[in-house]
Amino acid sequence: MPNVETSIFTEMSILANQYQAINLSQGFPEFDTPNFLKDKINQAISEGKNQYSPSNGLPELLTQIAEMVHRQYQTHLPDAQKLNGLNNVTITSGATEALWVAIQTLVRPNDEVIIFDPAYDSYEPAVELAGGICRHITLDAPNYAINWPRVEQSINEKTRAIIINSPHNPTGSILSESDLDTLQSLVEKHNLYVISDEVYEHMTFDGLRHESVLRYPQLFNRSFVVSSFGKTFHCTGWKMGYCAAPNELMAEFRKIHQYVTFCSFTPAQIAIAQMLKEQPAHITELASFYQQKRDVLINALKDSRFTLLPSKGTYFLLLDYSAISTLNDREFCQWLTKEVGVAAIPLSPLYPVEQRPSYHKNNKVIRLCFAKNDDTLRKAAEILCQL
Repeated sequence: MPNVETSIFTEMSILANQYQAINLSQGFPEFDTPNFLKDKINQAISEGKNQYSPSNGLPELLTQIAEMVHRQYQTHLPDAQKLNGLNNVTITSGATEALWVAIQTLVRPNDEVIIFDPAYDSYEPAVELAGGICRHITLDAPNYAINWPRVEQSINEKTRAIIINSPHNPTGSILSESDLDTLQSLVEKHNLYVISDEVYEHMTFDGLRHESVLRYPQLFNRSFVVSSFGKTFHCTGWKMGYCAAPNELMAEFRKIHQYVTFCSFTPAQIAIAQMLKEQPAHITELASFYQQKRDVLINALKDSRFTLLPSKGTYFLLLDYSAISTLNDREFCQWLTKEVGVAAIPLSPLYPVEQRPSYHKNNKVIRLCFAKNDDTLRKAAEILCQL
């Protein structure tokens, strides 16, 4: 894997720590995990529930995930089409494991997988490790919408799957009902599969609805849907995620998962199952919680020289710095961290190596994470407004 380098998220967090900069780079919450969840995990540990769980996940957690999916996405479906937690869900050690296992399940040597740039940096290495090839389609600023005619033009006899990510990291764009309808028609027409990265599923803003693949039974029948408890419950260090898929795909997924991590942390599974059952409001309130933080940062930056791009979901905001510097985005983020005291993420490392010179020529965009306390956001914005 000669083109693989240290993750930009790791690189910028190390730099932020080294220079004591305000870290708006790596996407982790500054605030704590809910007390209810901490109490329940401590209780599980104290009660001695510290051994292996079933490889697929604790049945009570699988059942609660299915109940959550029904509430969020499947109230309109007949019972026969709704998710069955015991058959269709597997608990993973973070969403990154779920993505890797889904890719290994689907991709064979010389298969092609369509991904959309900028893309989360684990997709392409996982495809390459399976012997596959990524076909890159660029999303253009400021809206970063998918050009579906171009997608169809990119499909050939080797195309195996399409990876989608909505809400989208790093751009904050989301897919619409029309997007999912078009994707479904392409999947059926060309006999493709879908891996849907939905780790920010509960963070959509301004009344916009998250269009999960789980809403679309025909599309779900050829899909893996990946999500993250770490994002949802502010506990990224627990590395707890899950994958949902139809019976036949999940059976294959589980064959690989058992040899990757076998199972995930048992006390956390117990705690999350109870959280889903007894504290469902946390999920329903998450969008308004993060929208408030987005708006704090936007308002605090309104007098800056940055151009702010739309953020419809996730906990990220993109800034165009063209009016401030001619440095490329990586150089600008390094300067911003070392000399100014605010750490951000450059977008160019989320593009293929061969596309980066073109990106540097045509784009001056960086990503900030607003999953931080309001005082942190205002302090960072005050510094940025001085540029």
